[in-house]
Amino acid sequence: MSAWWFTAFVLAVGFERLAELVVSNRHAAWAMARGGREQGAGHYPVMVVLHTGLLVGAVVEVWALDRPFRWWGWLFGALVVLTQALRWWCIRSLGQHWNTRVIVVPGMTLVRRGPYRWLSHPNYVVVVVEGLALPLVHGAWLTAAVFTVLNALLLRVRIRVEAAALTEASASPPMTAAEPRR
Repeated sequence: MSAWWFTAFVLAVGFERLAELVVSNRHAAWAMARGGREQGAGHYPVMVVLHTGLLVGAVVEVWALDRPFRWWGWLFGALVVLTQALRWWCIRSLGQHWNTRVIVVPGMTLVRRGPYRWLSHPNYVVVVVEGLALPLVHGAWLTAAVFTVLNALLLRVRIRVEAAALTEASASPPMTAAEPRR
């Protein structure tokens, strides 16, 4: 695989991320219209920069440091494709409840279908695997290492915020179907 093909592959992942944001914004508006409250908004810009940095960093490292493609890159490429499939399974499983922010609608019940039957945070597993696999498709090991460390720090914050938000929401009285909170 040439660096050009790798760049196209990363761009395809980038376009997939843009599609996610379209879905996320629609779902976030739905949640807010039903009384949802965002928590942990302060870490969201950091997350956006980190995930953008993963895509840009992988391409820059391959081109600037002339990283060679090795045969095992195909295995990492397959992992990236699988992570995209798992990500969309997570999105479908959560339905309207899924978005890229931490917005919880008080009184709504936790989703326990799809991959959420087995894992509390399957999408974070996707992010961890993708963060390693995508740069390693073409040997961008520095990007993989830096993203993995920074993402671990970010996920520590993100998972705490999410757990607190879900705990608070589960303590709220349930909403009636006819009257969304404003």
